[in-house]
Amino acid sequence: MARKIVVTSGKGGVGKTTVATMLSAYLAKKGERVVLCDADLGLNNIDVVAGVENKITYDIVDVIEGRCRAVQALVQHPDFPNLYILSSSHSAPERYVSSQAFKLVLDTLAPKFDFIIIDCPAGIDDGFHRAVASANEALVVTSPHVSALRDADKVITLLKSYDFSTISLVVNRVKGDVLFGGGCLSPQEISSLLKTPVVGVLPEEYSLSEGEGLSLSVPFKILGNNLLTGKRKLYDASSKYAGVFGGLRRLLKRSL
Repeated sequence: MARKIVVTSGKGGVGKTTVATMLSAYLAKKGERVVLCDADLGLNNIDVVAGVENKITYDIVDVIEGRCRAVQALVQHPDFPNLYILSSSHSAPERYVSSQAFKLVLDTLAPKFDFIIIDCPAGIDDGFHRAVASANEALVVTSPHVSALRDADKVITLLKSYDFSTISLVVNRVKGDVLFGGGCLSPQEISSLLKTPVVGVLPEEYSLSEGEGLSLSVPFKILGNNLLTGKRKLYDASSKYAGVFGGLRRLLKRSL
């Protein structure tokens, strides 16, 4: 039975969709059978980020309205054979989809897969609750910025009203030079502030650009391994800015 993990953030623009996509790709590469589900019925773009937008025939609304079966709506990723994308509302983005109907589709797929990763819409409106109600674990993506941390705190409070087995943090877009100089909160300080364990640290230079493909970097591998093993090893984004050569790197970044 699949572990159903919702990837959420509260605030848009913190890299939530990138985290969901890259995490799914890594788990699939490790041999896990993975469905990456786009739960944003208004601004859906998982298929574009994953590079399969031209392969979409059916979406989750088609499944709910009986035009196809759940497995027919899945698109296999060409580079990661164990990864399947379930797109959302290409056919009817304006139609209402209940939490129960959405959950039923994922529950139908769950016995056939190891992971279902749900990319949650930004914000805390109906779309958030629809995505969250379908999951049993949650990853909250934030950045070290104050506004993102405030939104993450609100989301974590809401998530605690659901019956999740785990709620964890991924700190994204960490600037290693700023962290080294003490210019932002460390992952450990963020964990303490939000009273939630951190399972992934992703530096800013590893954000995904459109068209570059799913190139798996060390920070994403560490995050994926933490989910698989239950460990909490964290990538040290500031280490390359220590010492003499690190000082040179800091000077170069300031000059850019």
